Amino acid sequence: MNVGIIGASGYGGVELIRFLNQHPKIESINLYTSSEEGVLLTNHYPHLLNGDTYTLRPLVEAELSGQVDTVFLATPPGVSSKWSQWLLDQGIRVIDLSGDLRLHSQSIYETWYKREAASLSLIKQATYGLSEWNKDTIQSAQLIANPGCFPTAILLALVPVLQAGLIDPASIIIDAKTGTSGAGKSPSQTTHFSEMNENFKIYGVATHKHTPEIEQELRAFTNEEIKVSFQPHLVPMVRGIMATIYASGVEGVTSKKLYDCLKQAYEHHSFIRIRDIGDFPQTKHVYGSNYCDIGVAYDERTNRVILASVIDNLVKGAAGQAIQNMNLMNEWEEHTGLMVLPVYP
Repeated sequence: MNVGIIGASGYGGVELIRFLNQHPKIESINLYTSSEEGVLLTNHYPHLLNGDTYTLRPLVEAELSGQVDTVFLATPPGVSSKWSQWLLDQGIRVIDLSGDLRLHSQSIYETWYKREAASLSLIKQATYGLSEWNKDTIQSAQLIANPGCFPTAILLALVPVLQAGLIDPASIIIDAKTGTSGAGKSPSQTTHFSEMNENFKIYGVATHKHTPEIEQELRAFTNEEIKVSFQPHLVPMVRGIMATIYASGVEGVTSKKLYDCLKQAYEHHSFIRIRDIGDFPQTKHVYGSNYCDIGVAYDERTNRVILASVIDNLVKGAAGQAIQNMNLMNEWEEHTGLMVLPVYP
């Protein structure tokens, strides 16, 4: 199969190349840009020097039509709304890694993202690509809205215990930490070494745009209106997300019940690893991989359920899950091209 990547020069695009390069079903990887036509991607990323020059091609319709079967949009907000419908009309399947098509409501999108939403007709065509929970709809989809990095880590931990009725849905507090690569490649004062090294920042206080995505999908999977307190922090590392989730337990809940619930939910899913009771994951345990590791405990003294979920934000939180969705869309084994061990140390 021939694939295209629009936005290949960003961190998400480069991770797509890393995995697609060794995917057994991929024949060619075509890279498109609107600003650096003819530039070799290896000029930006010398680690890609492996015999393939990875030339950035012009982002024009003639270059895309008939050349690719699936396109990944690893782009800033606004690009999907411009290109997705044209690609679909050409019979090209689209996997959008931006947040443009995740939210069903245009007004909610515009409130949180502070920009004009995509057309409602385009939004309605998109399937939310949480691979482990939307497999059937992903398999028949032409357009995938790849989940955000924070929502991926959070939903994978929360959905099973909410569906099992083990926690009070009105009591959820999410304390999440992320590395600097989540802010993208463009230099900024926020991620400048002198600003970030030996520092720890709270950001997006009560305003982070992943909040409505988390609530929307919790509603979709539980049929309940759920509001969460979600607060991210930026920590001095490059990759990784740790979401520590707190909620009140229902009567009779135990650590064993929580563990059994998660273990059963993900028994047949290659990329979700449930840690033994008392064993909690670290971001280093999933570094560079498509795994999500989840640990759980119940604090009887405070009646608090504690879930710890870790992912690599650039892999399971972006490129890896996008390729997992591509595999599902083609009815290939969903782990195809993705079974790499985490990098350690």
